[in-house]
Amino acid sequence: MSDAAFQRRAASIEDDVDVLYSQEAIAQRVRELGAEIAAAHPGGDLVLLSVLKGSFIFAADLARAIPLPLRIDFLGLSSYGGKTESSGVVKITSDLTRPIEGAHVVIVEDIIDTGLTMAYLLDNLATRHPASVEICALLEKPSRAQIRVPIQHKGFVIPDHFVVGYGLDFDERYRNLPFVGILKPSAQRAAGNGS
Repeated sequence: MSDAAFQRRAASIEDDVDVLYSQEAIAQRVRELGAEIAAAHPGGDLVLLSVLKGSFIFAADLARAIPLPLRIDFLGLSSYGGKTESSGVVKITSDLTRPIEGAHVVIVEDIIDTGLTMAYLLDNLATRHPASVEICALLEKPSRAQIRVPIQHKGFVIPDHFVVGYGLDFDERYRNLPFVGILKPSAQRAAGNGS
């Protein structure tokens, strides 16, 4: 694909989305969150636990913003499938690679809306006996909350819109956008038709 064709396709993808938080705004907030987490954990065994797939870009940037030695691990959870709303049924698709017993764990999540997935994860992690567990969420959508979970480190509070970009997807698409935006209904319909 030529550079011009690539640029046209990239512009087309971005036309599907209205920007909610720019790349620059996200980068600034991630730096602030990194400093906040570092201040809260001056010593000890810190583990960033990235919830896949949505938080992988956020977790990578956040890890670089925390000036501490830390471990990074990944846990795959699914509750959406190809839908825009959580099914409420959570399944572990990929488990941790190392034990977290005695560790200070910071769960890195892309978005918390209903709270059902995070409540499940908190219960699951408690059985693994970490020293502490905190949540760092890029986005919170409180209008959709069914269960309130404590979010110690929060990027942005958003209205009740379906958002994509910066790791968040619709049917595995749009994760690669450098910003967070609201997916237009026309793009949802087109993706649903397989186009």
